[in-house]
Amino acid sequence: MPQLDTSTWFITIISSMITLFILFQLKISSQIFHATPSPKIMAMEKTNNPWESKWTKIYLPLSSLQQ
Repeated sequence: MPQLDTSTWFITIISSMITLFILFQLKISSQIFHATPSPKIMAMEKTNNPWESKWTKIYLPLSSLQQ
């Protein structure tokens, strides 16, 4: 049975890794990164909810009633 010739594997793997590295570098360098956005100051508006002005009673669930 013939033996597998692995003498060219090293150069093949190294050259493909270098090629992938160069391709990724070119892809990343073509991206346009925007400047850091400044925080937007938003005014908090108070909403008037009808339940805030009323007193509401909080009832216990039926399972927690003490007899």
